[in-house]
Amino acid sequence: MIPSDYQFTCVPRFLTYVKYDTQSDENSETFPSTEKQKILGADLVKELLEMGLTDAEMDENGYVMATIPANSSKADVPVVGFIAHMDTSPDVTGENVKPVLHENYDAKDIVLPADNSIVITVTDNPDLAGKAGETIITADGTTLLGADNKAGIAEIFDAAHFLLTHPEVKHGAVRICITPDEEVGQGTKFFDVEKFNATYAYTVDGEQLGSIENETFCADSLTVVFEGVSIHPGFAKDKLLNSVKMAARFIEKLPKDALSPETTEKKEGYVHPHGITGGVETTTVKFLLRAFTTEELREQEAFIRRLVDETAAEFPKGKATVKVEESYRNMRYVLDEHPHVLDVAKEAMQRVGLTPEIGSIRGGTDGARLSYMGLPCPNIFAGEHSFHSKREWVSIQDMEKAVRTIVAIAALFEEKA
Repeated sequence: MIPSDYQFTCVPRFLTYVKYDTQSDENSETFPSTEKQKILGADLVKELLEMGLTDAEMDENGYVMATIPANSSKADVPVVGFIAHMDTSPDVTGENVKPVLHENYDAKDIVLPADNSIVITVTDNPDLAGKAGETIITADGTTLLGADNKAGIAEIFDAAHFLLTHPEVKHGAVRICITPDEEVGQGTKFFDVEKFNATYAYTVDGEQLGSIENETFCADSLTVVFEGVSIHPGFAKDKLLNSVKMAARFIEKLPKDALSPETTEKKEGYVHPHGITGGVETTTVKFLLRAFTTEELREQEAFIRRLVDETAAEFPKGKATVKVEESYRNMRYVLDEHPHVLDVAKEAMQRVGLTPEIGSIRGGTDGARLSYMGLPCPNIFAGEHSFHSKREWVSIQDMEKAVRTIVAIAALFEEKA
């Protein structure tokens, strides 16, 4: 569908986007969590307008939206959307990213030039083994790269450029949205599904070439607050109760060889203490609960509550409370009711020479919440690997295949209408 002589634009776009520092902040009380995300957003709007998408805009919350108008004479073509996010992970700095191109990759470990202790190993990145001869993009070892998810933005924009410059490829209306704050779990907080006005959508935020992800974790956030008794330590005998020690005793009760991110894989869930703050009087422990079914999620919650109660019983002067907040649910519960959205993605990948693989995400995407908001939205590959780390990488060839896939999806919805 995309001719062999087409000059892809996704790579130069990507190399530009990663130089914007768009790191989100999970401790911020604003939306978006960092104003700097809007700097990239404003420039993305300019790009879309320059392409000819006259309705391109960024709203007050930082959502960038635009429409590729339909060029089909068919009246019943579903509107399809493509979504990526502009923010990068709070875990690793995204300031002053210096992308490095490793041309004609030799299928060996990649030592990053600015810090030779940072090595992208084939052992830890088995997908690298099949990339011999390709061009791999990394950061220089001092920052993350930002392929998560600026590769997806670049691929969507390149696909838009192709469709606009190749009217012989028929398609219905195609909607584009670039969201802020996905990395801090707020990417859909102010997403206007009615305004987006798509029948189906795809987040372009997946890893392995050919992957289609129709299943996410069910996710909750759980907070435990331990309350002790504070008093001057010089006069504390039989009076002081240190809430830090209560929290330490509780954490020590967690399993050592199961139920944690570092001991689970595939369809195994976990409980993950990811933050602890406090002092003598009050200590707070924050958890991520992750499971593929709501039933298992409830079991995890009950397990934590049991450990909290056991801990509190050991410290009768103290107090412990548990609060649970819903984050998102497995999008498969919705997508199973809309098989067409997966069937089109599978056929599109086959048409561009890929073997589609349906899989699960050990995490979440904006698509999980959007599916429950009335917009069925699986996740397709963008080619990003080892995200949230200085070892992040992406293959140029994978990015170009993502562009081909996006174009094929848009064309297939028109063809099948």
